[in-house]
Amino acid sequence: MLETARSILKRDPAAHSLLEVVLTYPGIRALFWYRIAHYLSSHHLYTLASLLSQHATKTTGISIAPAAKLGRRIFIDHGVGVVIGETAVIEDDVTLLHGVTLGSRYATDEKKRHPHIKRGAFIGANAQILGSLEVGEFSKIGAGAVVLENVAPKKTVVGTPAKAVNQSRSKVFSITPDKQVKKLENS
Repeated sequence: MLETARSILKRDPAAHSLLEVVLTYPGIRALFWYRIAHYLSSHHLYTLASLLSQHATKTTGISIAPAAKLGRRIFIDHGVGVVIGETAVIEDDVTLLHGVTLGSRYATDEKKRHPHIKRGAFIGANAQILGSLEVGEFSKIGAGAVVLENVAPKKTVVGTPAKAVNQSRSKVFSITPDKQVKKLENS
């Protein structure tokens, strides 16, 4: 969990200290409880895993199904209203803002009903990503977007339903580890 906290400290300009992140960020607590519930679920202790998951939801406002597969250094910013479904997969270094839903579109007998979020993706506030689809590496989902189809790597999608937008390199910025904003040059 300290690896995740250090990652958040580097990625969140509002974070002042590691102690602040560990003690006050609900995403850290939700991930802590999820890791225990996931362990219990993977050892077929489903009722205990569900009870723990419900406790975490009540205390953090973040609902993560115990069977979901989550990678490392995930940043759930603010967190309230985040829902991550049972067959969802989230790879390393993904950022989720408040109100994000990784849900299914309809009842089905298929084993994979929820999205697969690839490494480094950024998902804006209240975005809804629904169904068995893939969000590519380093993609960005705009706030309030409803994603119903795969998103290619390094693409930005916005709207309802979400559509790709052209992104000029001259308008792309990055935040360095020391929290400096840097404009990326055209390539």
